[in-house]
Amino acid sequence: MAAHFLSRARLRQDASVAAIAPQLLPDEDSARANAAHRLIWSLFAGDAQAERCFLFRETQAPGRLGERGTFMVLSDRPPDANHPVMEVETKPFAPVLAPGDHLQFSLRANATVTRNDTNGRLKRHDVVMDALTRAGIPAGARAEKRRAVIYEAGLDWLTRQGEKAGFRPVISTFADADDDDDDLGSPMRIDGYNRWSFARLGPKGSISVLDFDGLLEVTDPQLFLAQLGKGFGRAKAYGCGLMLIRRA
Repeated sequence: MAAHFLSRARLRQDASVAAIAPQLLPDEDSARANAAHRLIWSLFAGDAQAERCFLFRETQAPGRLGERGTFMVLSDRPPDANHPVMEVETKPFAPVLAPGDHLQFSLRANATVTRNDTNGRLKRHDVVMDALTRAGIPAGARAEKRRAVIYEAGLDWLTRQGEKAGFRPVISTFADADDDDDDLGSPMRIDGYNRWSFARLGPKGSISVLDFDGLLEVTDPQLFLAQLGKGFGRAKAYGCGLMLIRRA
C-alpha cells in the first residue's frame, strides 16, 4: 500500500463557524453529501489541477449538544492543517496485517451491479432494487421484504468485493437467534438504504447508500490494503467507499 494518511476533520468550535454550520452542512441528506463533498475537497485545495486523492466518511453530525460535524479522511497526501473552518488531526496510515487477522469494520457504500437492459446495453442498478426486481416482488409488497433483501443483497455484494480485495465477511449463527431475524444473529449489520439525489445527475439521478458494520477476516493483506486505499463501490466523492477498520 502506498503512503497514506488518516485524518479526523471537525468543524471548528468558533462562534463564527457555528453561525454558518447549517450552510456548511445542511440537514437534508442529499444536500449534506454535496456540501461535504465540497468541504472535504477544500482540505486539499493547494493544487487546482490535482485529482481527488482522498476518501471520506462523516462519522458524527452536528447537533444541539455541542457536537461538531466530524469526518474521517483517508488520503495519499496530508490535508491542510490550517483550514479556516475545520480542525484537522492527521497521522500516517500503515497497518501491518497478516492472513487470518480479524478486523472490525464500518463501511458506507454505494453498492451497485451492472446488468444488460432489454436493448443489450449495460445499465447500473443499486443492489437492493436489482434484487427486488429480479425476485419478481411487486412494488406494493416490497416494503415488508425490504429488510431481508437489504441484508441478503448487501452481504452478497460485500462478499464479492472481498473475493477481489483479499477479505471475507465473518458471519456466525447463534442458536438463540429469533426465527424471524433476517441475519440469524449474525454480527454483520447492513442497513441504511438511503437515496441521495444530485442536480448534476439530472431529475431522475440518484444514488443509494448502504451502511455495513461487522467483522471481516483478512485473506490477502496486500490486496486488501491496496483496495482500502482505493475504496469500495461508487460515489466515493460523496462520502462513500471508505472502510474504517480496527483490530477485533
